[in-house]
Amino acid sequence: MSHTNQVKWVIAGKAALCGVIVGVLVVAYRVLLAWGTGRAVLIYRWLHGKPLWIAGWCTLAVAAGLLIGWMVKKVPMASGSGIPQVEGVLLKGLHLSPLPILAVRYLGGGLCSLFGMSLGREGPSIQIGAAGSQLLSRKIRGSHSEGRLLVAGGAAAGLSAAFNAPLSGMMFALEEVYRSFSPLVLLSAAAASLVADFVSKNWFGLTPVLDFSSVPQMPVWNVLWMLPLGIVVGLVGSLTNRVLLGAQTLYGKLPWPARAPISLLIAVCVGMLFPYALGGGESMIGISESLTMSLGMLVLLMVVKMVFTATSFGSGVPGGIFMPILAIGTACGAACGMAVSLLGLIPMRYVTAFAVYGMAAALAASVKAPVTAIMLTVEMTGSLVHMLPVALCAFTALFVSDLLHTKPIYTELLDRYMRSHEGSEHEQHGNAIMEFPVEPGSMADGALVGSLDLPASARLVTILRGPVEVIPYDSTRVEPGDYLVLVFPTVHTQSVNEAMTRVCKNFRGATRVNDSSQ
Repeated sequence: MSHTNQVKWVIAGKAALCGVIVGVLVVAYRVLLAWGTGRAVLIYRWLHGKPLWIAGWCTLAVAAGLLIGWMVKKVPMASGSGIPQVEGVLLKGLHLSPLPILAVRYLGGGLCSLFGMSLGREGPSIQIGAAGSQLLSRKIRGSHSEGRLLVAGGAAAGLSAAFNAPLSGMMFALEEVYRSFSPLVLLSAAAASLVADFVSKNWFGLTPVLDFSSVPQMPVWNVLWMLPLGIVVGLVGSLTNRVLLGAQTLYGKLPWPARAPISLLIAVCVGMLFPYALGGGESMIGISESLTMSLGMLVLLMVVKMVFTATSFGSGVPGGIFMPILAIGTACGAACGMAVSLLGLIPMRYVTAFAVYGMAAALAASVKAPVTAIMLTVEMTGSLVHMLPVALCAFTALFVSDLLHTKPIYTELLDRYMRSHEGSEHEQHGNAIMEFPVEPGSMADGALVGSLDLPASARLVTILRGPVEVIPYDSTRVEPGDYLVLVFPTVHTQSVNEAMTRVCKNFRGATRVNDSSQ
């Protein structure tokens, strides 16, 4: 093999080892949260009609909130979803402290689930995967850049084990976390995801977390209903982002010891009144799919879930929003399908399809990861026949979200995290190596290496052109599809990534328009 292929397969083997560790860690996390949420449902059911016991449970909620708030104060990287922090490690040079993060994720996440807070396990599982891979990579990695690839693979493995969906884990790592379709990232993410999925399925079985195997295939002309459905879910997804960010802003005005206790007390109220809204949203998705709830109750439950998720997540407690967003989209899709069915325009059996497509559209509108949303739906349904309607619905929702200038939720959360922790001790040291794909029509497309506007702190060390490594002389012409391999100090990760995005991804026409407007 060439040197490049040797490096590629060595990293894939190490990523597979990371997949074993991540699979075990995420299985333990899933078991813990499932136990906590199950106990929460039973506790709230038992508390009805027992005011003294309710007061005692509220006291415990305040105490747990103070403990969780203290832990998050000590380990801020373990707050919230965890996905923005992993992106910050890979794209902006943040430092990941695995052991403290894992401790807060398990202890804090378990306490939150015991009170039924509207938080998902998928985001934390991604950070748990990254942290587990970071621990192992300290022993087996060959360089800082190799360690970054293993962290990206661990993140993919985390989502794979959380959903029993390895393809979606791979795609999310490429599309959202690392934001590069580099062959090295792809192979490390694939190896780690598949192994973690194997570990997870050995514990939980072969059935996906969200099993939509009974979704009926819609007739061709009924697929056009995905356009109005995508518009509605795009509006709901954009509103969800604004509510989440608004709640986080409001909590930011409160002293930190009060934030988590308030969110836990709200969880007690919701648990007494709307038990289907508890937890990440699996039960709510099941209700939406099974058509056992009226149209009005579906809409009410969707609104409650949106607000409840905002009050839970906005406080900064350790927990994610990936699954709650899916639950909101599923309820919205089911409500739209039911409304259309009640008007006599489609048979009632197609409402389940509306629910599943709404789930994917909400993820596309909020996270801006449409390919992951489509892939996740395909894996959940076990069939490719739904790809056309789900793609049409997801991209329509994404279009509406872009029209409303809705920023990707994890990008906005990362920006907020960076602003609030500016100047802290989170920056890494040493050098990093990153690959940047040259997209057709970008500034680098067809340009000579000597004319590229590369960052001053970075050096172009090689160009990967398929299986060939090209030595970059000033007279070398860059072709679309090339990968520019740069080495630079890790502390400059953010500035290098932003500069290379302008060079390798932005279209020349768009760049000229932006320059002229400025």
